[in-house]
Amino acid sequence: MECLCHHPPPRLQHLGLGHNNLLGHLESLHVTSDHWPNLVSLDLSFNNLTDLHSMVAGLQTLQHLRLLLLQGNPLALVPHYRGFTIDSLARLCVLDDITVASSEKHLFRGLSHSEDLLAPEAQILVTVGNLRGVLDSSVLDPEPGPQGPFITYNYYVTYDFVEDEEGEGSQYGGVLAEIIKPPSSLEQLGEDILEEIIEDIEESLESGLASLSELGEMEESIVSGASEPLPRSIGSAEELAKLRPLLDPRLCPSPGTVLFSTVPKPWSDVIPCNYELQHTLKDLVRLKAFLLSGTTVTIVEEKILSWPVEQPPSSDSPLAAKKGKGEKDKKEKEKDKKGKDKADKGEKEPPKAPKGSKKQKELPKEMHQDPPILRVLGSSPVVLEALLAGESFVSTVCNFGVIRTLEADRLTLNRDAKKNKKGKKGRYVKSLVSVFESDYQPEPLTVEIQIQLIQWRSTEEALRGLVI
Repeated sequence: MECLCHHPPPRLQHLGLGHNNLLGHLESLHVTSDHWPNLVSLDLSFNNLTDLHSMVAGLQTLQHLRLLLLQGNPLALVPHYRGFTIDSLARLCVLDDITVASSEKHLFRGLSHSEDLLAPEAQILVTVGNLRGVLDSSVLDPEPGPQGPFITYNYYVTYDFVEDEEGEGSQYGGVLAEIIKPPSSLEQLGEDILEEIIEDIEESLESGLASLSELGEMEESIVSGASEPLPRSIGSAEELAKLRPLLDPRLCPSPGTVLFSTVPKPWSDVIPCNYELQHTLKDLVRLKAFLLSGTTVTIVEEKILSWPVEQPPSSDSPLAAKKGKGEKDKKEKEKDKKGKDKADKGEKEPPKAPKGSKKQKELPKEMHQDPPILRVLGSSPVVLEALLAGESFVSTVCNFGVIRTLEADRLTLNRDAKKNKKGKKGRYVKSLVSVFESDYQPEPLTVEIQIQLIQWRSTEEALRGLVI
């Protein structure tokens, strides 16, 4: 703009500089009445202007300015953008192709006087709703034996979001929902799995049990989520290095972003994610670049294999048996003595529990869990460019197509019907299954996503947000 200001047309009324590479706070020095005294319309949209306050200060000198376009700039992403601009430019009639009504001017009255309190940072609220159409993988697994494995499945949704320069820890201290690193950061989880595999390899090599023949089975287990436990040996570091590319790239965030996840939940026909997280970002230029590229939403199945921990064998020595017998006799004598004392006092003994009663519950056995086996059920990009063009939110239902099968749904229906109608299994279940199969229309895998750019709608709302 500096070269334009050398010999500006004195009577110019419209200046269109949209979709250029204008950036920096110095650009505001070239949009003053010293250069454009008769300017009525100014288009600076879709540039990289970041300093709203200095830009508005220069525009205030343009006494004839009535139409202004600033959308698509990083400075338009802050919550007070529209209100601050309208209150600062009292003669403005149209901002970003939206007429400035007198009622809107009234709502934002006085906001420009709070300039020192208005931080140049954007606030974006991400909401994840219901997850539908998930295949119930548990019905396809065989019944576990007494030694396991006992298999559980959980499902969750991930999305990537831009990482601020100052780091996630300082930015997300007071958010509306917990940040989980896949289960929080899936990338870190992949590293943890590989570290555990490395430890197992070292143990196997020490004991002389390393086997290259099991490498193919290990790779298949990591990628496809096979139900068998991971093999505990591998032959060499070179073979281990081949495993790293096998981690699904959709489980890792793209460069410059952080992966966020909903809370893992068990299967149901409709899985309510109930996820809400507010992102506060100061690097507005990086945020604009991220909104132009969009985010990626991924549905993940988490499969966990649990094994009972072997208890140390009890001692069967004669000395222990004799000691046990002595303790038993001692307890019986004490019991007889207490019963006699109660009889002397006229007290009645409590009735004994019948044999075979389940009064005393068995203590649950201690279980050991293998590292989770992750499987991507679906992945889809979400376009966010509309947030730069003036839209307040992007709301969509990501559709990943049908992943359910008739066989799995039949088994699920059969299982649920037997649970709900324990006394009426026979004909009822058969008729229900037959009706289900005749009109089988599987629901596609979908998840509800909404990403909202927070914009204050009044001075009162702005000040309330500043106090919070």
